[in-house]
Amino acid sequence: MTTPPPSATPDSSATPAPARPKPSPAAAPSGAAGLPGPRPAPWVRTRLRAARLGSVLAAVLAFVAVLLAAALPRAQDRGADQALRSFLQRGGPGYTSLLATAPPPRQGQGTDRLDAIRDTLLAHTGGSFHVDPDAVVYGNWTVKGRSLTNPGLSAPSGLPPVMRLLYVRDARAHVRLVEGHWPQDTPAAATAPGTAGKAAEDGPPLRIALSQRAARTIGARLGSVLTTSPVPGGGPRVEVVGLYTVPDETEDFWVDLGCLAFACEYHQGDNAYWAADALTGAADLPRLDGWSSTAEDFWRLPVDTGRLRADRLGATEQDIASYITGPVSAELLAQTGRDMLRTNSRLPELFAQARARSQAAAPLAAIGPAGVAGVALVVLCLAGALAADRREAELRLLLARGGSRAGIAGRLLGEGAVTVLPAAAAATALAVLLLPTPRLAASLLSAAAVTLLALLALPVRAAFLLSPPRPAARRRRVVAELLVLAAAGAAVSEVRRRGVAPAGSGTDPLLIAAPLLLALCGALLLARLLPLVTGWLARAAGRSRGLVGFLGLVRAARGQGGRGAGTPGRGRSGPSVLPLIALLLAVTTGGFGAAVLQSVDTARLAVAHRTIGGDAGISVVGAGPLPDGLVKAAAALPGVRTSVPVWTDDDSSVLGTSGGGTRVTLVVAEPAAYAALSRALGCGAFDPALLGGGGTGSADAPVPVLFSAGLARQAGPGPSTLRPGPGGELRVRSAGVIGCTPAPTGPGGETVVLPAGPATALISGGVRPNRWLALGPVDAGRLRALTRAARPEPATASSAAPSTRPGPVPGAGQAPDSGAKPADERYLVRTSAEYVAELGADPLQGSAERLFWSCVAAAAGFALLAVLLTLLRTVPERAALLARLRTMGLRRRQGVALILAEALPQTLAAALGGALAAAAAVALLGPAMDLSTLVGASAPTGVRLTAGAVLAPALGLAALVAVAVLLEAATSGRRQITTELRAGDQR
Repeated sequence: MTTPPPSATPDSSATPAPARPKPSPAAAPSGAAGLPGPRPAPWVRTRLRAARLGSVLAAVLAFVAVLLAAALPRAQDRGADQALRSFLQRGGPGYTSLLATAPPPRQGQGTDRLDAIRDTLLAHTGGSFHVDPDAVVYGNWTVKGRSLTNPGLSAPSGLPPVMRLLYVRDARAHVRLVEGHWPQDTPAAATAPGTAGKAAEDGPPLRIALSQRAARTIGARLGSVLTTSPVPGGGPRVEVVGLYTVPDETEDFWVDLGCLAFACEYHQGDNAYWAADALTGAADLPRLDGWSSTAEDFWRLPVDTGRLRADRLGATEQDIASYITGPVSAELLAQTGRDMLRTNSRLPELFAQARARSQAAAPLAAIGPAGVAGVALVVLCLAGALAADRREAELRLLLARGGSRAGIAGRLLGEGAVTVLPAAAAATALAVLLLPTPRLAASLLSAAAVTLLALLALPVRAAFLLSPPRPAARRRRVVAELLVLAAAGAAVSEVRRRGVAPAGSGTDPLLIAAPLLLALCGALLLARLLPLVTGWLARAAGRSRGLVGFLGLVRAARGQGGRGAGTPGRGRSGPSVLPLIALLLAVTTGGFGAAVLQSVDTARLAVAHRTIGGDAGISVVGAGPLPDGLVKAAAALPGVRTSVPVWTDDDSSVLGTSGGGTRVTLVVAEPAAYAALSRALGCGAFDPALLGGGGTGSADAPVPVLFSAGLARQAGPGPSTLRPGPGGELRVRSAGVIGCTPAPTGPGGETVVLPAGPATALISGGVRPNRWLALGPVDAGRLRALTRAARPEPATASSAAPSTRPGPVPGAGQAPDSGAKPADERYLVRTSAEYVAELGADPLQGSAERLFWSCVAAAAGFALLAVLLTLLRTVPERAALLARLRTMGLRRRQGVALILAEALPQTLAAALGGALAAAAAVALLGPAMDLSTLVGASAPTGVRLTAGAVLAPALGLAALVAVAVLLEAATSGRRQITTELRAGDQR
């Protein structure tokens, strides 16, 4: 097509171009047809210079949209990686290690063979998972310990201490020798096959190094020769030649190595005994099987969880499985020559749990990005449509002067490429720089899609404007709206029918699309109803004396920037649908997600209350009651509203049920206080008078009690026999049924609530509270200070009290910390606030919440931009109207009120419609959503609809839009009106 000169464009029509000078005839050479004229100015450069501000704004919009598109996938990847690594690291190295074990060789046992097998094991790592060679722990241990029979050793319940022996390579580097010397490391002469046990029994004692804490606990000292139970031919002996301390007992080196740092307390029934493990030197390595026939070599290879990636979890799982029982395992058997080499790990189980967690959280985590993607799509389309409408006269002039629609669209595409492509490239590079992650594909694809949309929005809209006019077809709009409505109904019904996508299927597209489709339906409905409502309001305002409200509502009813809005002779048909869609998508997404997160917070608090039994609780570690002084002091703490001391027993049983007998948890409490606690925690309200004060204490009169629902069905209507765990027997009758109990229940799950009173005297040993439960904002620090003050003196005078937790069994892994306290902490204090914080500390939950709120903020910003773009489109027309009204006496404040009256009806309607759409989404989709993964514990399925969660995003966005409109009217109104008054109305 012919390129017009710059003077042909509408933007330069006000300043006519100077006439082109004709070349002088004398200047032309003879016989020449004439010199060529000057080259026309480049189209793109001319257009960009003519609309500098528009070009900059287009570049900024593209930059922001592409930055979000490139950043969101990378943020999701980083969150998934962090959640995976944190979940695996929470269990400790014992859970994330490969533990290879094999019986020791019948001959040639030595450190060189252990080193060689370690190198072989490491040679098969480094693919999808890595192992730090310096973190490998290996050696030889005796799986079973032997009882020490020396008189004078500590035997708390008459049971002698038990000792295991271990040789751990490079153990000296992790301890500090305080007395004696280290066992000899120089390898002794090779022991003949089958004579190791005899040498251990008849030869010199095995030399060991023992922890100083463990020695004090069991009563051993430097130079002690410890003997074991006699066996035919004698018994193996050990000599303590060195005492050491462990500088850092939490070091990963000591995981799964038993009781090397301190003595552990084990329980056999009601009896307790000590277990202490000792280290040997390399010289006695071949003799360890004489101490215990279950000695075996071991190699613990901790997998570097900091290098694992969520997107490669499947490949890592396959490689780990092959290492444990697969081709790699078979190859290791051949290379090491150990036919009984076995590798175990908890990693496959943890990988399965991590995948299930990620898949359960994926639909919830994708709602926010889907919402901001929808709003950004609408804004980009709106920006292109408004730019094309603004330049419609120019484009039609080019078409009339010989240009083709394809050529005009191509030139518009070139304009966009100059502004959009550099901005998109810069945004993508910035996202990659700010959010480093190994994966680029998803980020680049998202950025490319948004860039393509930003490039094509204006040319496509221009081609549509320049297309030949077609007869109005109202049926097409109705059909499109019905299709959207049908899609929304199908998505909602399918989600409600089958629930959220089952585990293993990942992100549920229907769950993500359903709220957006509901918002789209709401926007289309508002686009139909808003002109009618605003028109009715305008007629009502027209009957009043004021003119500002009437004019604003009339203009709102006519719409802002429909097709041909700026073309003479073409009236506006109604409000634009695109700003409504943007606002409703933002409000619906924010309201639905806020309801989900509020339901998560509510469920966490309910789980904490159910676990602890209230807002705060004190329980006894082991057996025994709470001191009376501690209970009274805790009840007097600031913030305690309800104090409930209770006695619980998990070994009680009810006789005469349908199964003959049912194990129950017996709860003895004061009826009124327990009823208040039960009612506050949602366990069911009951009248304390039903319990009748606890009975008369006679064995013949049934005592009124409360049964749990399951126990009530088993017990029947008549009296039953309650047999408490400590002893005794009570005849009881059911006075009511409770749904749950604030006091933690035992393994059976059934509960009997017995009123404190004379009847409790029939329980053997008496009843004294062993738990204290309370409601109210209790300070955990002050509560722990009370328990420390009431702590009894340790049973032994040793300066280092042993741990009450059983020592870990080799190869069994180490359980994550469950909140257990050291032995000198006799009382366990827990508060619901701390428990809620623990549940919310999961990076998977935190990443999903941060991503959602970031998306809500981005969606709100794009929705606000959609409103401002619509306002800016009508600035010339509105300025002309205000200029005319100013000549008729309109004051400035009235002009601002007119602008607000024109813009706010659409905003308020969108906020209300978005709130209703969000409420509908919660009501329709909420019952199908399982929040257990985000809660951090098992929680009831479903999202609760609350007014605060739905209204907060709607009102917040409406207020933000109102402020933006007010600022735009106040800052730009005076300058625009002055310009119109000087130049006149040239349209």
